Amino acid sequence: MFLFLLAALGGCATVSSAPAPVETAASILTYEPQWGQTVRPVATAKGSAMVSAADPRAAEAGALMLAKGGSAADAAIATMIALTVVEGQSSGIGGGAFAMWHDPATGEIAALDGRECAPAAATPDRFLKPDRTPMGFREAVPGGKSVGVPGVIRLAAEMHRRWGTLPWATLFEPAIAMARDGILLSERFVRFAGFRADLLRASPSAAAIFLDAKGQVWPEGHRLRQPELAATLETIARDGPDAFYTGTIAEAISTAVGTAFANPAALTAADLAAYRVTERVPLCGTYRGRRICSMGPPSAGGIALLQILGQLERFDLARLGPDNPLAWHLIAESMRLAMADREAWVGDPAFAPVPVEALVSRAYLDRRSALIRIDRAMTSVSAGTPDGEQPRAMQRLLDVPATSHLVAADAQGRVANVTSTIEAPFGSGLLVKGFFLNNELTDFDFVPTRDGRAAANRVEPGKRPRSSMTPTFIFGADGQLEAALGAAGGATIIAQVARAVIAIIDWGMPVDQALAVPGIMADRRGIRYEAGSRLEGMAATWKALGHSVEPAMLPLKANAISREGTVWRGAADPRSEGAARAAEQEGRP
Repeated sequence: MFLFLLAALGGCATVSSAPAPVETAASILTYEPQWGQTVRPVATAKGSAMVSAADPRAAEAGALMLAKGGSAADAAIATMIALTVVEGQSSGIGGGAFAMWHDPATGEIAALDGRECAPAAATPDRFLKPDRTPMGFREAVPGGKSVGVPGVIRLAAEMHRRWGTLPWATLFEPAIAMARDGILLSERFVRFAGFRADLLRASPSAAAIFLDAKGQVWPEGHRLRQPELAATLETIARDGPDAFYTGTIAEAISTAVGTAFANPAALTAADLAAYRVTERVPLCGTYRGRRICSMGPPSAGGIALLQILGQLERFDLARLGPDNPLAWHLIAESMRLAMADREAWVGDPAFAPVPVEALVSRAYLDRRSALIRIDRAMTSVSAGTPDGEQPRAMQRLLDVPATSHLVAADAQGRVANVTSTIEAPFGSGLLVKGFFLNNELTDFDFVPTRDGRAAANRVEPGKRPRSSMTPTFIFGADGQLEAALGAAGGATIIAQVARAVIAIIDWGMPVDQALAVPGIMADRRGIRYEAGSRLEGMAATWKALGHSVEPAMLPLKANAISREGTVWRGAADPRSEGAARAAEQEGRP
């Protein structure tokens, strides 16, 4: 069913050229504030070119590039840069991203890894205290120790070099204008800022911008001007991507990390100058006659998605339908198995071999699927052992629901599908030259060994931490792209994308309805389901089947596009502030 080849891979400073793709919980720490999650009518758009993004202002920035005649890559870059201004608590140029690209004229499917890297000074004991016990997550996040070398600007430059058509500087114009002239703070931004106000107060540079003179969060609707960020973006637009990785911006990053208000650490000019984007081989497989392509390691997203789908293929989800609690029971069981494998097997393949082909092989998925019963839940779940491998212990379930997703499509049918993040809301809390630095290194396992063996996802110099980001393409039996989608929200990204793919393929829903389907998150500790949704009526059935069940305010925030004849349909999750924006171009998708 699935085959996968890994390119020759390295750390931060390695550029690898990949061949064409070959076929191939319950107790999650969350920063999602437990209030104010509003479900609004699904906003969709249709047009010959399309952008769907986590914020409507960012989507408009991308649509403007399309209206200027730009490519899907141009639109995606402009959207990603604009998110630094309008959703800087979730993503931005101080973080990293994964990008998938498709061009129907050539059949190209490409995957670019702009994930953050650990600096040279990072060692496996980075998050161990003097007594050799691990730091608490909230203790490790603030300040310098959690910061990885950012990858977004290098990723944007590589996308522009390969697929862009507009001038580099043009892509920055909407973001610069918004940073200079000001944006009105949204409800979601204010909610997250209130939840993380202690972090903002502890960071003098962040407090000076995002809090008022009394140290309080600015209210919703406040016009926030970010002149320092505007100046930074102007510098990168004028001088190119090297202006971020060398010179005054790089010096400011290094100084901020080394003199941080908490956990100061070394991240040098050499670390920044060495950063390179790595090309990965897309991970592709089939599900009910469709071809599914997503991101491979160091993201666990593609593996977990194909596992969830492959383990469910023997069940008739179409017959059961979205209103049957047994359908969701089966989906939850498959998620639990995939999440267990994610914890044990996935890391940066340049440092620890990841048995991708074995993890998504038909024989392995059949063995794992045989553990799923429709009449009862598994009493416990552990990682499997693919053929030719020794058993591995599972690591922590910790993950943080921040991040942003965006999709852009042009009239020639080209699509850029990008997930970008600074990890936790407001990242490390370090605001440098107007943008937040990530806390991505807390995605590594804090305990470097387990059962006497090195953890696949332990900290090492130049290594990229494991991710859950899952930018995904769905291709029809005719080979044409049917949909592109992705999500934000830590490990729930995998669950959100899997749910949407099932809704599209098994339940025949258009993308807007698929994104609006109520959500669950299941791992080895049980099921969390979307509080206040129709799934509440299914909880008793799940408990009777043996599940541990609880309602939760899940961080649901997905974006998608689909092809409908000669036009694109764009949609955003109705529980988010996201939106789709259309633009008119000549050509046919």
